[in-house]
Amino acid sequence: MTSRKISRRRFAAGTAVASTALVAAPFVRGAYAAGKLSIGFWDHWVPGANKGSEELIREWAAREKVDVTIDYITSQGNKLLLTIAAEAQARSGHDILSFSTWLPAAYAEQLVPMNDVVEPLIKQSGAVNATVEYLGKVKGQWLAVPATIGSQMKGPCSRIDLLKQHAGIDIQEMYPIGAAPKADNWNLQTFLKAAEGCHKAGVPFGIGLGTTSDSVDTCGAIFHSFGAQLVNDKGEITVRSDGVRQALEYWKQLVRFLPPDSPSWDDASNNKAFVSGKSAMIMNPPSAWAVAKRDAPQIADQTWHHGFPSGPKGRFGPFLPFFWGVWRFSRNQAAAKSLATFLSQPAAVEKLVKASGGYDIPSFSNLTTLKVWADEAPPKGTLYHYPNPHNHQTLSIAAAPAPHKIAQQIYTQGVQTQMVVRYAVRNEPIDRVLGWASTEIEGFMRN
Repeated sequence: MTSRKISRRRFAAGTAVASTALVAAPFVRGAYAAGKLSIGFWDHWVPGANKGSEELIREWAAREKVDVTIDYITSQGNKLLLTIAAEAQARSGHDILSFSTWLPAAYAEQLVPMNDVVEPLIKQSGAVNATVEYLGKVKGQWLAVPATIGSQMKGPCSRIDLLKQHAGIDIQEMYPIGAAPKADNWNLQTFLKAAEGCHKAGVPFGIGLGTTSDSVDTCGAIFHSFGAQLVNDKGEITVRSDGVRQALEYWKQLVRFLPPDSPSWDDASNNKAFVSGKSAMIMNPPSAWAVAKRDAPQIADQTWHHGFPSGPKGRFGPFLPFFWGVWRFSRNQAAAKSLATFLSQPAAVEKLVKASGGYDIPSFSNLTTLKVWADEAPPKGTLYHYPNPHNHQTLSIAAAPAPHKIAQQIYTQGVQTQMVVRYAVRNEPIDRVLGWASTEIEGFMRN
């Protein structure tokens, strides 16, 4: 296979049309023993990460004699989401495609079951966390293969120096490189005091209260810390529970120490605050740190990634997995499954993690202690605790354990952050806020 046989088309506009036009031609078996395979992968934020996956796919394709075309599709402007929707409607598109968080369940009827791929991988590389299973497995069927590329934690990304100076916290001692956390006292009350100290010093925690993913993920983890579910796993609305009230009361204390414009923040706001030196902590994968290495090395030198504070019901860290799904209309399902299996092997996973600078996290438990996270610098070991190697926190996603259709709406509409803004920022009565949330969720159930 020559390099010309792998193309990298980026979807910049007109996705709904382009995504079907690129792959609408009928399948024609060529000279290659396993035919052709069209791949649509997420266009990685980290420079050079796409090259890592491309090299692996090239290796696999040459060995299996498959003629491969790769499209790296950006998630900016919802291009990846639009591509998936267009292909599902047209019943024509990529053989294997990246699906984020809620999307495997949303397209369950159109995806090939992947038990024959995922179950052997679990036996080989260890169990996946409960959030991956909640999102990727429905009624006993794995809808897609947990992907390394794009899967990420959104735990605390902190300034070592500022936490010491303004909060009296040695975060490296609490989360030492190469060892289990010593974080028994790292709880929501400690977190609140630290937020107050950094706020007074003019470097507030950069936590947003908008309706985009970063804000929703942090809010969801704190809700989980109080056992606060808006809808339970049976589909019953539980908004008026003690846990939800407690979570809102905690947020009312915390928002006093957050940036005043936090309700308008999007997913870029926290990164900008951190890299500019205006924040002592954000909740983010190591993308902000990666930018700081390039643009503000003095800040990168003082950055440490670590676990979430614990609450009354436990310690929860936001985890957003990606998946690789295969359409039922795919013309080469066997090759697609073979590729997903190959990219999930330990050696391939390690190469993908290295290519992403430690950003990507495999979902399989035996693959969360790769040397790359301990070696990344500066400072050396800043990413050691990023993939939760000692399992000291429960990996979670906001709106779980609600049924997927309802949870997806709660998540994408930012219902939890809207509740916080109404109660803690606008000072609406708590019963009115709970009533508003119940009405919103009832509407999701009718749709």
